[in-house]
Amino acid sequence: MAQCAQSVQEFVQDSFVPTVAVLCSADAERVTRRNNLSFPELLRPFCRLTSEGHLRDPNNLVVVVKGLRISVTGVNTQPLQPGEVRKLLSQAVSGCQPPEGLPANVVTAGDYDLNISDRSVKASVPWYSDWKDTFTQLSSSKFYTATTPWFEAYRENFLQSMPASDHEFLNHYLACMLVVSSREAAPTEQFQRLSQEQHRVQHSGEYTHPKWFIPNTLKYYVLLHDISDGDEQRADSVYEDMKQRYGTQCCYLLKINSRAAAAGPAEQMPDPWSQYLQKSRAQSPEACEDAAVNNVENNVSSEVDGHDVSADALSESHPLELDQTSNLGYPGNPSVAVNSIDTSRKQGGLPASSTPVAHGACLTLNDHDRIRQFIQEFTFRGLLPHIEKNIRQLNDQLVSRKGLSRSLFSATKKWFGGGKVPEKSIAELKNTAGLLYPPEAPELQIRKMADLCFLVQHYELAYSCYHTAKKDFLSDQAMLYAAGALEMAAMSAFLQSGAPRPYPAHYMETAIQTYRDVCKNMVLAERCALFSAEVLKSQVKYSEAAALLIKMTSEDSDLRSALLLEQAAHCFINMRSPMVRKFAFHMILSGHRFSKAGQKRHALRCYCQAMQVYKGKGWTLAEDHINFTIGRQSFTLRQPENAIAAFRHILINDSKQVATQQSAFLREYLYVYKSVSQSSSDVTLPQLPLPCLHSAQTRVFFGHERRLAEGEKQAATHVWLDQEYDGEQAQLWAELEEQVVGVANKGSVPIGFQPTQYCLSCHTDNLRYPLAVVEEPIIVEVVFRNPLKVPLALAELSLLWKFTPKDFSRPPGGVPGEALSNEKEARLQLLPHKTGELQVLSVLYSLGTVEEDNGTSEGSRTRSNTLTLEYTSRPTFVRGRQDLEIQGPRLNTTKEEKTSVRHGPDHRLDPVITPPMPLLEVFFINFPTGLLCGEIRKAWVEFVNVSAVPLTGLRVASTHPEFFTFGCAASDLTPVTPTASEHCSAYKTMATPPSVAATMLVSPAMFGVSGDDRPTVAEIPLVGGGLGPGEALQIPLWLRGPDREGVHEINFLFYYESVEKNAKLSHRVLRHKAFICASRSLSVRATACHSNTLPRRGGAEEEGGSSMLVFVDVENINTSEAGVREFHIVQVSSSSRQWRLHTCINPTGDRDSRLASRERGKLCFRATRCRTQEEKYTFADLNLGNEQIVSSTTPCADFFFRRGSPSEAQKGGVSVGGKCSEVELNIIVLWKAYVVEDNKQLILEGQLHVALQTVGKEACSVPQKEEVLSLNSQEMVLLKFKPDQPPPVSRPTLEQLSRLIKTCLHYPESYDHPFPQKSLCMVPVTLTLSNCSLAQVDVIIDLRHKTTSPESLEVHGTFTWLGQTQYKLQLRPHEVQRLVLKACFFQAGVYNLGTPRVFAKMAQAGTMCETSQQSSMPALIVINSV
Repeated sequence: MAQCAQSVQEFVQDSFVPTVAVLCSADAERVTRRNNLSFPELLRPFCRLTSEGHLRDPNNLVVVVKGLRISVTGVNTQPLQPGEVRKLLSQAVSGCQPPEGLPANVVTAGDYDLNISDRSVKASVPWYSDWKDTFTQLSSSKFYTATTPWFEAYRENFLQSMPASDHEFLNHYLACMLVVSSREAAPTEQFQRLSQEQHRVQHSGEYTHPKWFIPNTLKYYVLLHDISDGDEQRADSVYEDMKQRYGTQCCYLLKINSRAAAAGPAEQMPDPWSQYLQKSRAQSPEACEDAAVNNVENNVSSEVDGHDVSADALSESHPLELDQTSNLGYPGNPSVAVNSIDTSRKQGGLPASSTPVAHGACLTLNDHDRIRQFIQEFTFRGLLPHIEKNIRQLNDQLVSRKGLSRSLFSATKKWFGGGKVPEKSIAELKNTAGLLYPPEAPELQIRKMADLCFLVQHYELAYSCYHTAKKDFLSDQAMLYAAGALEMAAMSAFLQSGAPRPYPAHYMETAIQTYRDVCKNMVLAERCALFSAEVLKSQVKYSEAAALLIKMTSEDSDLRSALLLEQAAHCFINMRSPMVRKFAFHMILSGHRFSKAGQKRHALRCYCQAMQVYKGKGWTLAEDHINFTIGRQSFTLRQPENAIAAFRHILINDSKQVATQQSAFLREYLYVYKSVSQSSSDVTLPQLPLPCLHSAQTRVFFGHERRLAEGEKQAATHVWLDQEYDGEQAQLWAELEEQVVGVANKGSVPIGFQPTQYCLSCHTDNLRYPLAVVEEPIIVEVVFRNPLKVPLALAELSLLWKFTPKDFSRPPGGVPGEALSNEKEARLQLLPHKTGELQVLSVLYSLGTVEEDNGTSEGSRTRSNTLTLEYTSRPTFVRGRQDLEIQGPRLNTTKEEKTSVRHGPDHRLDPVITPPMPLLEVFFINFPTGLLCGEIRKAWVEFVNVSAVPLTGLRVASTHPEFFTFGCAASDLTPVTPTASEHCSAYKTMATPPSVAATMLVSPAMFGVSGDDRPTVAEIPLVGGGLGPGEALQIPLWLRGPDREGVHEINFLFYYESVEKNAKLSHRVLRHKAFICASRSLSVRATACHSNTLPRRGGAEEEGGSSMLVFVDVENINTSEAGVREFHIVQVSSSSRQWRLHTCINPTGDRDSRLASRERGKLCFRATRCRTQEEKYTFADLNLGNEQIVSSTTPCADFFFRRGSPSEAQKGGVSVGGKCSEVELNIIVLWKAYVVEDNKQLILEGQLHVALQTVGKEACSVPQKEEVLSLNSQEMVLLKFKPDQPPPVSRPTLEQLSRLIKTCLHYPESYDHPFPQKSLCMVPVTLTLSNCSLAQVDVIIDLRHKTTSPESLEVHGTFTWLGQTQYKLQLRPHEVQRLVLKACFFQAGVYNLGTPRVFAKMAQAGTMCETSQQSSMPALIVINSV
């Protein structure tokens, strides 16, 4: 159950208190009315005693009374009618709504955190996403229950409105206060008249109400004195007379109204009466609103939800009515009733005044103390002694009649010490609920004594009396009296201090069953259940309490059933193992009964609290039902926002309802939405839930829609919304743009450079504001998804936007209405006319349902999910919007961002409009889709400026710069049209017979090459340096087929600028992507062989100097895929800074260079070293026919300089130690192919490049295929947790290091020496050292080496070298040095002079050891003796 403000003991004690009647004179009533209070209302805040009271029981033991409260009410001879009681209870519940503004109260039940509080309607609805934040502060609280003040208000009014019954005396009057004003002319006579009136009401038999406890009712005489308007001496004299007449114990002088009523606001006193009077006679504004709402016809749905409380229903019998007193009433005219009747109950159902009434305006704090003192004097000196006296008298009467001992208290042990009387079951008892005892019956006297003891907190004696009375009632089968005794016996046992006996729950169960089944009295059964449930709750027996409350639900009272079901639901979540689903289920039942009882607000609250359990658990049908009910209830309660939100939740989720039900939900929503929009004066369009708008998938395109190809022209692909985003491609385009921007800015990229993005989406970088251009459209593509099974109709789509500094929301564009079935993109266009900042805020559209004709065939109805629907009539549309709220990417740079969830901005919908910029369109003419490998094809490019601004600085960058060239600045651009150049050769040719190679020096700078890097950005020559508005330019474009076969993707990025500098937008780019299919043509392999002969002394520049043989092996690897019959090798050229081809060594008759499919030919050339000049290449052409192609001009030289660079491994080897055998000779093989196409023979041209890097190592024109990893190697790939190390620098091989130096010995073949005259023969020998590499080499010559092998000694004689025996030299690249040595012989013979050892290492090698050089052939000399 819900938590109460009081403990269970306090609740039970305050439910059964001594009741005191009040009779006032007219003057006394006027005195109290100066404070807007009646006399009973004046005393009500002070009726709880702050000090302890004492009395003695019949056994003369002191009984301490703590916290006693008395009930002071006016004498009302006519009780409330059942209809008034029903209305009072209904208003008490409806008037006690959860107040706004208080903190949330949270029930933690298992894995659920249920918000059951004043904000439950707001916090528990499924669309309230932040409801968890409201209970964070209280989630750790030890109180796991929630307050339900409406239930406490119902319970309090229920107990107070119960009429007095003859089977119990707890709410019978014990005393009566007679109040007379001191201003009366004869106060004593007035007291006598009031006393007679009280006696007449009690004893005349004319009135059945009120009930009096005992015949001798205590009369307490109160003289009321108005201090501000009265004679105090006269009041004192009257009071003295009263004490002489009635005794000091039964009279009191009460002085009030110490100040005048016209006190200022600053002097206002506290108002302790408002909290009591508000419960009994005030109705909250919510109750008034509910009453008005209940009369509003529910137009939301035709389904009946419940019935409202009406006037006809009030006339029916109410379950609060007691059977034996229901037909009794005040027989006379109500106007003749005593004038002191308490009006609080009569006014309980009246609506509160619009202005609050101040109470106690004439009372001071001293007056408050006097009233409090008066209550204590009355209780301690009048009421408690009177009760004590009656307990003794009743005890004496019972003892005398029963013949027992003097004290019933002492005799109870004997009564209960023996065997117990067997109790009969309820089924065995006959219905004797109507049995009445006479007032003097002993059984009733025992009951009276028990009730008196219970009222003064003497629970032990009360329990004994109740137990005795229960046995007597059961023996007489007086079931109503027995049930009452059982109920109070259980309460007495529970309230006993120290708990000498357990709580007899079976007493309460028997009492409830008797009240309900035998006596047919649901009022008393309900009261018994309320008390028992509170006791069970205090004992943590929530399951038993819930079962008891559920049993008390019935069809006779929807309000009672709703409240008890709600309390049972609270019991389920307060168990040790919370039963959350049972809580939600019973809250749904409670909400349904609240709705039937007309309590719409409480019904809404119950459904909202139950939704906390059902939402997000997959119970979509239950969620839809709850949300649908919440929507209808909210609309009835004039809460359109909540109603729209509830219906919205039904529609936005993936509902499992059938299509007809979804259509009904949609119509409900549109009806509510339209009703709200028509009554709302807000000009802002509200949000629509359908269709689902995927804001994150919104794409924005800047620019015009691209033009299609016209005839032979092929337009540049550029960027468009139909293209899917590719991250790798986007990175590639960004790198290309960065390269061209760096070239345009003289090698440096600006600090704030950002790559151009024409199409923005969730995959692009949207942290910066995009740039748009004036008078160029902005296309926004939004993605809608329909989650329903029924089609949706959308019409009048447009964008809501804001332009700085002017605010306006004119729809700039739209699309016609159409039906949306599943998912569809809508593209809306904006056309800016001024510069500034633009913000796209929302999508505006009209939403409606699609109605089909009932007479359509089955075949047409099956197309309900398509976009081609025929409307029988125009559907009803509602206008709304959906905001384009895009969340940026999560930030993950700093430590703080990594440890928290932060998102950056997304500005794709916030473009900045810049001044006009040029706009370029590019068309390609005769652009091929297929080429042979190395084939040269000439095409044309047309550049058109379609803007009103001239452009300049036109450049192009590509991922494959070796694929195309626009020619060098000095190249001849004739012919100037594509038609004129259709049958012309792409090369520049000359008629020259075969002879010695023609050479020409060319600088790479002429072709845009600087250093060894190939050009990645080409500048396109423009006439006059620019292209004006509307102008067009056509220039030739040479293409070369890729060296590797297959389909190749070629990317072009055209860069251009405006003549007038733009601060926001410095340049623009245009993208084009082409696909080329390359087929195999020729494979060229070349090998260079170095000669061992040393250069002559004439110098290396002579023709017979340093030379080399070059073997070129050509193979036709084409398989006639493109109709190629044969290839002709027309020329072999070379390009190098060191070497050149000199002559062709092949015989003249062996120069037929025609190769059919799979044929191979070999050519041999002699290459000589040429004079090197600064960064200039020597082009040498050896034509094999009668026509020479000038390889040093466009396009041959362009593609040579744009060729692919050698591999990194080759570069590494050469950079360190491979210079000893480095050649750097490039072979260019130019060929022609004859193709038959459409019965016509075409001539194709092409060129292949072979780069000779090392002597003796074969080079190939076709790139070698990469080695395929085996399966085992793929399975054993290790995870790399560290970045890859850079590849190690390749070291030269041992063979390369052993050939750094060439050696040669010059000596006479024979030498004659007269040994008899001279024993030593001295022969001069010259050692020639030649550096074969391009690096500086350190050389060591060791002459001390001697041949020690026996074989050599047998063949050759021994000799020795004279003079210096070890030399250390340093040779520059290609340097030749000579050393003059002396060999000494001792006798004639044949000697080998090749004994010197030569060690060499490169000077850059550092600590590397010297490597022994390969020795030449044996150098034999013959020494003759003469």
